[in-house]
Amino acid sequence: MTEPASPDIAIDVSGLTKIFGEKKVVDNFTLRVRRGHIQGFLGPNGSGKTTTIRMLCGLLTPDGGEGRCLGLDIRTQQDEIKRQVGYMTQGFSLYRDLTIRENLEFVARIYGLEAPEDMAQAALERLGLTARAGQLAGELSGGWKQRLALGACILPGPSLLLLDEPTAGVDPKARRDFWDEIHHLANEGLTVLVSTHYMDEAERCHEIAYILDGKLLVSGTIEDIIRNAGLTTYVVTGEGLDALAAELKHAPGVDMVARFGAALHVGGRDAGAMEAVAARYANASHRWTHDKPTLEDVFIDLMTRNHRNGQ
Repeated sequence: MTEPASPDIAIDVSGLTKIFGEKKVVDNFTLRVRRGHIQGFLGPNGSGKTTTIRMLCGLLTPDGGEGRCLGLDIRTQQDEIKRQVGYMTQGFSLYRDLTIRENLEFVARIYGLEAPEDMAQAALERLGLTARAGQLAGELSGGWKQRLALGACILPGPSLLLLDEPTAGVDPKARRDFWDEIHHLANEGLTVLVSTHYMDEAERCHEIAYILDGKLLVSGTIEDIIRNAGLTTYVVTGEGLDALAAELKHAPGVDMVARFGAALHVGGRDAGAMEAVAARYANASHRWTHDKPTLEDVFIDLMTRNHRNGQ
């Protein structure tokens, strides 16, 4: 039986494991999230993010491990957890043939909220949906659908918000507006766990966790993760970068090579070896500039290392 959780901790799980058939989708996952924080959850498709989120909110029972969500046991108190969590799925899950207002009023009634019309109106005003209140949900663009879905999630007043890739397929401005609202909610005390593929979104989180093949590879603040990676990084510009990249991938001391627009990011964990590589390959055609590693550099390095190890 799990020990009582600290009142400052919203999610505290250890050793979470989930198996479907012969595949271990989540493997010994451990995470702690403080209340009022935005926790980023990153990893490629099929890495186990959605399965983990569903175990946290009581929709799936772990095959191994234990923990608490909002102070409640994720194995024995799943119904209580569900009542305090807002879960926004990847796909739009509201009624397309109802208007925005009708969807929000329906959600308010489902949760048994008093004055559902007033609650819906407050949500419309908060999220800037008033002018579109009479529009059918199915006619909305991706950004407006996500805003409506967020409004439905926070309508019952949850303590924890779980967002599963909420801005996939949404234009940049809509993504920024969405994240501004997430930060407003966190400032009001709501805890948020959000999965995303976007590095700029990850950098807006208080802390992040990166999962690959069901295993947690790294977690912590952006600064801690970049520092602990120990990467020495160079930005390379010039002509013939594709051929250079192919050669550098086999160069001693190089652990990461990635194309970023008109430049290459080249990194390694041996600073001396990387300095030697830069000196060897710098010429009139290629300029090497020492730079700080980015979060994306770190994740590419993690992916590369795990691929080399056969994972």
